[in-house]
Amino acid sequence: MSEPRVASASRRVHATPDRIFELIADPSRQPEWDGNDNLAYANSGQRVRAVGDIFTMTTTRGSVRQNHVVEFVEGRLIAWKPAEPDQVPIGHLWRWELEPNDDAHTVVVHTYDWTMLKDESRIKRARSTTSERLSASIDRLAALVEKGWVAADRRSLHSGLEWP
Repeated sequence: MSEPRVASASRRVHATPDRIFELIADPSRQPEWDGNDNLAYANSGQRVRAVGDIFTMTTTRGSVRQNHVVEFVEGRLIAWKPAEPDQVPIGHLWRWELEPNDDAHTVVVHTYDWTMLKDESRIKRARSTTSERLSASIDRLAALVEKGWVAADRRSLHSGLEWP
């Protein structure tokens, strides 16, 4: 039996897809919510806008990764394949899917797919990217966006204000 090479996690988050997507599509914000604790830094000004975009990240180990965007629907879907600088992607994919659940909630699905990864030196790290780690990313992302919603809900109850 072959080992599973796709890990996925999902959660209902109290925020709109657009609000969540802004944190995912802005690489400079990704280290704030990365549940793998693998991302150290990304320059601002790299907001992803289309398939074919490439954004650069520095890992906690000091390696630079160029991430090639291969799927993109504004506010709903983004997926990228990492690569060494100026190289082709090595065969794994990170995907975020956002589905509105109602006016104030979104179902967030985060997937790591390493079915095409052939580099034996990266297999151990790929295996360690579990559904639990993906859930940790969603949880951290939710904590960032839900803070604003909770505060807005409280203000709305007391003063008629709505979430901006």
